[in-house]
Amino acid sequence: MKIGIVWLPNVWKSTLFNALTRNYSADAQNFPFCTIEPNIWIVNVADERLEKIRIVVDGKKVIPANCEFTDIAGIVQWASKGEWLWNKFLANIRESDAILQVVRIFENNDIIHVSGKVDPKSDIEIINTELILADIETINKRIISDTKKARNDKDIAFSVETYKKVLEQLNKWILVHDMWLKEEEKISLKDLHLLTNKEFVYACNVSEDMMDISENELQKLLWLWENKKVVPICAKLESDMIDMTIEEKNEFLNEMWLKTTWLDDLIKASYDALGLMYYFTAWVQEVRAWTIHKWDTAPKAAWVIHTDFEKWFIKADVVNWKDLVDYKWWGWAREVWKVTLQWKDYIVSDWDVMLFKFNN
Repeated sequence: MKIGIVWLPNVWKSTLFNALTRNYSADAQNFPFCTIEPNIWIVNVADERLEKIRIVVDGKKVIPANCEFTDIAGIVQWASKGEWLWNKFLANIRESDAILQVVRIFENNDIIHVSGKVDPKSDIEIINTELILADIETINKRIISDTKKARNDKDIAFSVETYKKVLEQLNKWILVHDMWLKEEEKISLKDLHLLTNKEFVYACNVSEDMMDISENELQKLLWLWENKKVVPICAKLESDMIDMTIEEKNEFLNEMWLKTTWLDDLIKASYDALGLMYYFTAWVQEVRAWTIHKWDTAPKAAWVIHTDFEKWFIKADVVNWKDLVDYKWWGWAREVWKVTLQWKDYIVSDWDVMLFKFNN
């Protein structure tokens, strides 16, 4: 899973990125455009279930699920006209599966906002406008190149009509992802890699006294639809926790009446936006989380371990992770009928621990 982080300058995005990666790889300074080359980091998904499972199966190691975050340089108004290495930024954004917009909510006179004032709704509109303008340019070029071909090819002709339909709505400042399109129309757009056709997640950087703000309140503040993923996050406090030990961090979270950090919520929101989840495998060699799509069947889940496993799949032993922990071993969980035998049509859940059986 690749997440591209886009932002207006001075929203504390690089500070957030440092906290996200538990590393000081991004240059966080109080002036615009300090990020030119993108920083890329693989971030593990924190899940306390992995260690609990490892203990009961006496696993040698734990391998969590992970995602790749790309810290892309800040967007400015009129960036699509060529300012600030725009074409290079576009390439980095296109490679992402989803776009994470970091939006500044907090007021701080010491941190200069590029627009001179804190206006999160306006910030989102500026970013979306630049992405829309880039998509308009992409579609216009494709319409020009495909119009002649469409005369003798029905499939290309259909695509051209789809491009024109999408272009009309883009000119009304509607994101492609928010358009109502038929499935065949969506397929015809895939090879364009349109920026506004990606999933959007919004990380709202709040002040310390706003941390109890609800997702619904943030959506209203940003004028976003309810189906948009919005996560409140305090980059300053996350940054303060970077050098804490696990014990110190847990104590800090308890004081804040929190079970997980806001960064954990952000990663999970990114998974949800892309329709992803993960299941577990557990044995003495390792306990591991495997990322799959929601509603994947057992053979599809086996495929992520090895591509041939989908073809060779016969059946799978499946146990709820909590039952495996409570009964302390596969065999004991099986004795009380907590382990079920599942076949090719089984839909995998995010609490499943699975043991596959193959025929090769």
